[in-house]
Amino acid sequence: MQAIEIKKGKLFYLDQTKLPLEELWAKCASITDGYSAIKALKVRGAPLIGVFSAYCIAATAEKIPEKIFFTQLAKNIKYLKESRPTAINLAWALKRIESIVCQNKNKPIPFIKKLIFKEAKEIHKEDVNLCRSIADYGVKLIKKGDTLLTHCNTGFLATSGEGTALAAIFKANKIHKNIKVYVDETRPLLQGARLTAWELEKKRVPHVLISDNMAAYLMQKGKVDKIFIGADRIVANGDIANKIGSYSLAVVAKYHKVPFYVAAPQSTFDLKLKNLHEIPIEERNPDEVRTVLGKMPISHKNVKVFNPAFDTVPNNLITAIVSDKGIIYPPYSKNIKKLIK
Repeated sequence: MQAIEIKKGKLFYLDQTKLPLEELWAKCASITDGYSAIKALKVRGAPLIGVFSAYCIAATAEKIPEKIFFTQLAKNIKYLKESRPTAINLAWALKRIESIVCQNKNKPIPFIKKLIFKEAKEIHKEDVNLCRSIADYGVKLIKKGDTLLTHCNTGFLATSGEGTALAAIFKANKIHKNIKVYVDETRPLLQGARLTAWELEKKRVPHVLISDNMAAYLMQKGKVDKIFIGADRIVANGDIANKIGSYSLAVVAKYHKVPFYVAAPQSTFDLKLKNLHEIPIEERNPDEVRTVLGKMPISHKNVKVFNPAFDTVPNNLITAIVSDKGIIYPPYSKNIKKLIK
């Protein structure tokens, strides 16, 4: 399965807001289409956002007249970069496009447009390989008979490949055949219930859906062996940002001595930031909390809402970080530098 596709130079994406009830593919025909798709979470998952944004810039660059090419391209990149501030993969991919353009600014515009598309394809290819490497390392942490718990979505809907945390779980299921996964529903937008459970069903991995506030009870009863989550940004000291609810999981896991693993590719690391206090946290539309998926109201319409899309997990709550370069253990400030450049 793939969540984005290129056909004859045109960009298409699987609308994740329609899953699991409908598998609807949509065309990204403009930079505003790309921005809206990312902002509305039709395309989501930190690695996938990076790949999608690169393709979006490449596809829309074809339509820019030569006289205004560099000016309009810069505007498009800046505009797209603002769609989601927390996931560093978005800015990482767009910076790579900017670098290619800068290095070749004296070349003919048609040549530069081809280079942009080539770089987007390279980012895509790299992400597929990164996912494969993460699975290879992550599966080493999973034993026969393990019961795992995951939060939000980290599979093929969140990346260009098999995923990050879920990629390791998919591989473990092929090897051991007897693992089980508890799936946090992941309020308020239910990425676990809608997307992760759907992916696990596609891959025939035994799984049980739970509401977010059941996870602590499961750990108290000794029913969770390990927790695997992804990350939207990992900073120099090993602190991370991930989907809201990750921090509470990490705290409870620490109390119950359940290993807490974070899986992410090198494109998710932001070594310019020192710690979690420097990570920008996106706040989203209050109606995401006031309703169920924007449809059924569950509170009075004037209730005040606090709706951060992400929270942060300090490094002392993380057992290990599974990257495409290897498994990173504490002390993170020292060991991250050894593998991530």
